[in-house]
Amino acid sequence: MTGRVLRPGDAGFHSSSAPFNKRHTRTTPAGVLAVADVSDVRRAVEWARRTGVPIVPRGGGHSYAGFSVNSGLVLDLRALDAVTADGSSGLVTAAGGASMAAVYAALEPERIAFALGNGASVGIAGLTLGGGSAATSRAFGLTADALVATTLVTADGDLLTCDAEHHADLFWACRGGGGGNFGVNVSFTYRAFPVSGAATCLLLWDGADAPEVFAVLQEVMRQAPEECSLRLGLSTTGSGVTVSAVGMHLGTAAELRELLAPVLAAAAPLRADIADRTFWEAKDYLAHETSEGAFAATTHFAVDPLPPEAVADVLARLGRWPGGSNPDGGGFALFGWGGAVNKVAPADTAFPHRHANYLVSMDTSWGEQDGPEAVPAHLRWLAELRDSVAPHTAAGAYVNFTDPDLADWRTAYYGDNYPRLVEIKRRVDPDRLFRFPQAIGS
Repeated sequence: MTGRVLRPGDAGFHSSSAPFNKRHTRTTPAGVLAVADVSDVRRAVEWARRTGVPIVPRGGGHSYAGFSVNSGLVLDLRALDAVTADGSSGLVTAAGGASMAAVYAALEPERIAFALGNGASVGIAGLTLGGGSAATSRAFGLTADALVATTLVTADGDLLTCDAEHHADLFWACRGGGGGNFGVNVSFTYRAFPVSGAATCLLLWDGADAPEVFAVLQEVMRQAPEECSLRLGLSTTGSGVTVSAVGMHLGTAAELRELLAPVLAAAAPLRADIADRTFWEAKDYLAHETSEGAFAATTHFAVDPLPPEAVADVLARLGRWPGGSNPDGGGFALFGWGGAVNKVAPADTAFPHRHANYLVSMDTSWGEQDGPEAVPAHLRWLAELRDSVAPHTAAGAYVNFTDPDLADWRTAYYGDNYPRLVEIKRRVDPDRLFRFPQAIGS
């Protein structure tokens, strides 16, 4: 190997293998390969196939379910971080271990962008392979929709470049089929869009205003132009509920204020920050890093706004949040969906959720000092919240907000596309070298 092989206790081992979600710290790999180049990836895959040692690729390591760590060999891809961008053609190529920070740094001088995550350390690979939703998705589509080619090391050690004309089935699977299923993606090429100015908003209300805010703002979100995307949320850390709306508009603050006028009239916010920014200032304004600690998340999709009785039920359940020391607390959010996302047919990529107007996300968190009894209490609370919302939502769940407790994950993540994904998996990885609890074909 050109890169370093790290064993437990070696310098750098922990940072290369510690799960992002502290809920999954019991899983420790036997070794980590900090790859230096694509040849290292190919040698590692061949070695794992020959020895039978489990192998998993790790980019940003942000898997909610801890699936970027296993008990065998972890491929730390972070050194594969080169990104090139060409503003004249709109083409962007990122190596498989590139982070959001590296991609944005290459895009800004060219004044182009596509849908990207809002956490600096999030990896481009996992984001893309699971679909990839962002504040610009209603205008630009998913991250996977921008993908025009990807190169991956398959289970037999081959290096394949896939696009619409070459290995088209595998290319289809890499646009929403989930990370870690079909090989180790070492390069991605995207088509980006010109960007310049933008406007952002951050609105906060007391929990008592939630019925009025949800009644009005859900409809605003559904009818907003594609250039505008909002996230409507309820959150608690154990001392009351806060209502929030945060978002980006690829236009002016005056236009955004006009779009938000109905909800500003319905309930006066405690804070209202609506401002013009450059696109790059806007993405920094929306940046978010999850706090250290353990958490769990689950999702639905929704076509129609949640009715008042569902909002009231969510508020009541947030009032019964189990409590904990993680500052992220517990929450419920509606992300604006639709627009360009829904202009792609469900079977045109592996990502099937092209019908919804909202992504419904629910989460809870706890700290190490909260004790072992906190875990079942939080998971039970989250499951009950999910079940209470389910009658008001559509089928499906978002694979990038991976839920290891989701029983029907095959249908929820992939819908009618799952059988085709299984067929592709059997063809490119018949011995299931790349496997984890929710791997395709499990």
